[in-house]
Amino acid sequence: MPETSRHHTPTHHHGVFRLRYGHPLPFGASLVPGGVNFSVFSSHATGCTLVLFERGAKRPFAEIPFPPEFRMGDVFAMMVFDLETANLEYGYRMEGPFNPHAGHRFDARHILLDPFARAAGGREVFGRHGRRSDIFPHRGRIPENNFDWEHDRPLDLPVPELIIYEMHVRGFTRHPSSGVVHPGTFDGLREKIPYLRELGVNCVELMPIFEFDEHESDRVNPETGERLINYWGYSTLAFRAPKAGFAARGPEGQEVNELKELVKAFHSAGIQVVLDVVFNHTGEGDATGPVISFRGLDNKTYYLLAPNGDYLNFSGCGNTLDCNHPVVRDFVLDCLRYWAAEYHIDGFRFDLASVLGRDSQGNPLPNPPLLESIAHDPVLAHCELIAEAWDAGGLYQVGNFPNYGRWMEWNGKFRDAARRFLRGDDNSVGEMVQRIMGSPDLYEASGRKPAASVNFITCHDGFTLADLFAYSEKRNLENGEQNKDGSDDNLSWNCGVEGATDDPEIQALRLRCAKNAMALLLVSQGVPMLNMGDEFGRTQRGNNNAYCHDTEWNWLDWRLAENNADLLRFVRLLVHFRRQHGSLHREDWFSGKDCVGSGYPDISWHGVKPGEPDWGEYSHSLAFMICGQHDHAMGGPGEFFYAAFNMHNEPLSFELPALPAHWQWHLLADTSRPSPGDIHEPGQEPLLEGAPVVNLIAHSAVLCLGREPL
Repeated sequence: MPETSRHHTPTHHHGVFRLRYGHPLPFGASLVPGGVNFSVFSSHATGCTLVLFERGAKRPFAEIPFPPEFRMGDVFAMMVFDLETANLEYGYRMEGPFNPHAGHRFDARHILLDPFARAAGGREVFGRHGRRSDIFPHRGRIPENNFDWEHDRPLDLPVPELIIYEMHVRGFTRHPSSGVVHPGTFDGLREKIPYLRELGVNCVELMPIFEFDEHESDRVNPETGERLINYWGYSTLAFRAPKAGFAARGPEGQEVNELKELVKAFHSAGIQVVLDVVFNHTGEGDATGPVISFRGLDNKTYYLLAPNGDYLNFSGCGNTLDCNHPVVRDFVLDCLRYWAAEYHIDGFRFDLASVLGRDSQGNPLPNPPLLESIAHDPVLAHCELIAEAWDAGGLYQVGNFPNYGRWMEWNGKFRDAARRFLRGDDNSVGEMVQRIMGSPDLYEASGRKPAASVNFITCHDGFTLADLFAYSEKRNLENGEQNKDGSDDNLSWNCGVEGATDDPEIQALRLRCAKNAMALLLVSQGVPMLNMGDEFGRTQRGNNNAYCHDTEWNWLDWRLAENNADLLRFVRLLVHFRRQHGSLHREDWFSGKDCVGSGYPDISWHGVKPGEPDWGEYSHSLAFMICGQHDHAMGGPGEFFYAAFNMHNEPLSFELPALPAHWQWHLLADTSRPSPGDIHEPGQEPLLEGAPVVNLIAHSAVLCLGREPL
């Protein structure tokens, strides 16, 4: 047995177990000389019992009640000596009142998962169903802390320079075409880092990787009879535990080190890692859901409850965490600090972040303590903080999210404006102008900068980019909810035929539309976010809410990278172009004035004639020019950049603005041309001969560069 430190000598015994007064902080299970310190909070429990299992055992080998004197305030804390942690699983039984009307749901029959568990057993292989008869299906574990980070640190890249790639860890490599050794895992993703680096993105946003139960639902696909699962993972069980089923070595309990290896490899490639975190609700659901952790530990503290004890539901998932309760607030902060410090995570995207600003009755707070605390936390000082600035309770805060000079936002208004403009809606151009400039109408007055806006046209939630121009209606019947789930307002356009088609003209139009969308996204101020696989035409067959399908059509089919190589090339070259041109990711707002004596304003707006923009009701086109001399003053290349978008159903000719004497226009991209003429390699952009005019066919875009001759 390990030698017991003289500073930690036993004071109590329970059978063969030697015990001692524990340390109330930190919460969770912590290694101490000679044993383990267990600490768990509950303000309303009357008693607590530690339950110990050997890994995978059906029955515990010990149940050790916390002596009353081991409670300090509302914390049960106890040291247990001589435990072999490598094969240990643990949980708690809590005693207390069962009075749902008063908010209490204690039941000592349930063994509860520690909210601070750093690893959790029960779902070590993704999709393998655990035993429903298991008295403790999700078990806390104590992982080794022996990872060598060497000199790795979070990257802290300049925010305006970020290009985010949202992705699902399993879906990115699970398809047989991925060619990785361990498909669907952290290790599999690590093998694909060279692809992401070549694509040019410098930040990945990982959909939920905290431990969740993919088998929380009993629903089946009505068309195939296959069981549906929680594929996306927006239903957290353990907020400090990596998803073991996402690790190739999960069955060996190595998910912690495997994830750290992944983060380290991303950093070596110059790519930041942002985690999509879900602190608005838990996987326990409503009153009919399972008792896993919080509900049995201290239901009244952790959840928003109505006066009659019912769960308030601002998440759309049955329950809502009381995020601004001091205990819950500290829990969220502790979790974020843990991931930043222990996993070197570069930032966090907060699912349904408006929930985090509600009070204990669910009312929006003008100065939410949690959001302010996160913004000013010293450990998180250099982490990206990205809010999904709405919730399922109707609180929509895009442009108004409490930001404290730190928070960025998923700009849902960019998405909607871009979709309306790209399909040629009336009254769409004026708003699109604001979105291209970084949404100053939303952020400038409050002192925020363009990088506060995370721009996207598609994300995991909704149509893929290919489906956005192939379906006018969602196709969600396979979700088993009678096609009632998912948004009905997609602002999509099927280009004349619903779904897949062999019509070459419609295929060409759809490809052009996808390139138009990527061009619009990547030439707009703010921080662009790409959705996994959109760069080579991934489809979900019209399903706009594919959260419940772990199946081949919902995985990334890497054969599309070859089949749609022209789209991939277009996106890759445009991503690299954006990174090389600071005028496309400025730190500050455009003024519309000449601030450097170049003879040109920093940005100017045009129509088919220079200086004559048409933003009227029936306009479906726009053009703008950025004077690179303003960027040149800050070390940029000094080139002029011109973009024209024609979303009319007929062609238009745009006269290019005049350049300084002897300067010349070059063609960077034309979405109407077949590859490789659709976009040109850096430095190989051909000179535009003849009159300074570009002809745009219907639904196309042209990008040009103005350069001084060598």
